[in-house]
Amino acid sequence: MKSSKFRENFWCPHFLSTIGYESIIQHLNEGRKNCKEFEDFLKERAVIEEKYGKDLLNLCRKKPCGQSENNTMKKALDVFKQQIDNVGQSHLQLAQTLREEARKMEEFREKQKIQRKKIEVLMDNMHKQKQIQYKKTMDAKKTYEQKCKDKDEAEQAVHRNANIATPKQQEKLFVKLATSKTAAEDSDKTYLLNINLLEKIREDWQSEHIKACEFFEIQECERINYFRNALWVHMNQLSQQCVISDEMFEEVRKNLEMCSIEKDIEYFVTHRRTGQVPPAPILYENFYNSQKNPVPGRNPGPNVGRRGPLPIPQNTTEDGDYSLVTESNTIYTQYQWN
Repeated sequence: MKSSKFRENFWCPHFLSTIGYESIIQHLNEGRKNCKEFEDFLKERAVIEEKYGKDLLNLCRKKPCGQSENNTMKKALDVFKQQIDNVGQSHLQLAQTLREEARKMEEFREKQKIQRKKIEVLMDNMHKQKQIQYKKTMDAKKTYEQKCKDKDEAEQAVHRNANIATPKQQEKLFVKLATSKTAAEDSDKTYLLNINLLEKIREDWQSEHIKACEFFEIQECERINYFRNALWVHMNQLSQQCVISDEMFEEVRKNLEMCSIEKDIEYFVTHRRTGQVPPAPILYENFYNSQKNPVPGRNPGPNVGRRGPLPIPQNTTEDGDYSLVTESNTIYTQYQWN
């Protein structure tokens, strides 16, 4: 079964490679970025909740809603507006709660960042030391190999010229050989010293790399757990907001159940009635009767009897131009038909 431990899965066979360490750091940076994104999400949601809450408050306090209702319906509307106001207040409280959760997430991120920084600085120094010592060791190896080649060439020169060189030339060859041997031995010691020092640095780096992997794994577990819990809490907060809103709406429903149509009608009639006697009918009054039969000293009442006929003027011989009412009606009727 494959292990999922950081310390067992982020190595590289190349001596100077830091690909495993960099892969972990990149993942941790991405996790920190994810926490920052959720933090920003909470802040934006808080802005939305705050705006919604304020809009509800302004709606309740500035916009009339059935203000002329009476009795039980008025009470239900008053409860309705009060509960909507309460819902607005609860959304403002939720906005504040979300900002507090965002602040906690920010504090968590910064805490992990500070803790990581110590390990990252230590590991960066270890990587630099390893690189520097590796370069010194490779330079020492190169020098050592060159000195060995010089010593070998000096030995070959001595053997080649053993029978043909003059004593003075041979002396020079032996001096060169001795010098090259000393240089080779010194470079060998330097090379070995650098190898040992590099091995010590490698062991220290490997030990610190294991510790860093273990620390980063613990930190990543904490981050995932905190992130998961923060999201869980956020969902609970939203659910609680729905419960609070529903409880407030339930108060409105309870008052609506107590609303009585009969009582409201009775209340309106009792407090706004204007009388029980309807107006009398407007009767016809003959203009000519009221002019010809004035009654001095009193105002005659309306003629409630049968409508009287129009007076018929009498035609006299003295006034030939005066026509009867019936004649004028006949003329008028003929004129209309013509």
